[in-house]
Amino acid sequence: MHRLKTRPQFQAAMAGGTVSRTAHFALHRLALDASSTAMASQAATVAPTGPGSLPHTQGPQALFVVPGVWLGAMVPKRWARRAVTRNAIKRQIYTVGATFEARLPQAAHVVRLRSAFDRKQFVSATSDQLKQAVRAELLQLFGYATRHAGAAVAAPVSVPAPPVAEPLTAP
Repeated sequence: MHRLKTRPQFQAAMAGGTVSRTAHFALHRLALDASSTAMASQAATVAPTGPGSLPHTQGPQALFVVPGVWLGAMVPKRWARRAVTRNAIKRQIYTVGATFEARLPQAAHVVRLRSAFDRKQFVSATSDQLKQAVRAELLQLFGYATRHAGAAVAAPVSVPAPPVAEPLTAP
């Protein structure tokens, strides 16, 4: 599994849309096409680099040159004030993401914390209760995303063909 590192990678993955959501987390996914990432990596190795050279293919595929599953974690200071809490949540995100790596489609994923955990219920920043609550929600988040990703791949929606009009014959 590859980790998202740059701001444009996070922005592209977030623009892909929300796949699943729990009370505290949202999972965003940008589907990556295997053929276009391979072409982008070939173009990146062959294309000249220097002043004035522009890439031939511009877009989100150019941000993810190596094909595979990409994962990023966004834990804003707004929802987790202490750095200890933010780091503990990020570790949980990457650990649970690694367990679901084989079931996730080839795409860029971002897990975003979207609301705070109650400080009255979870007094300590790194309590075992908080870690268990975070892990349970992340398992639910990734489980929902993999069930629906597998259903979309396994059973594609078929659109019925429009009826064909028969030619009129003169009597």
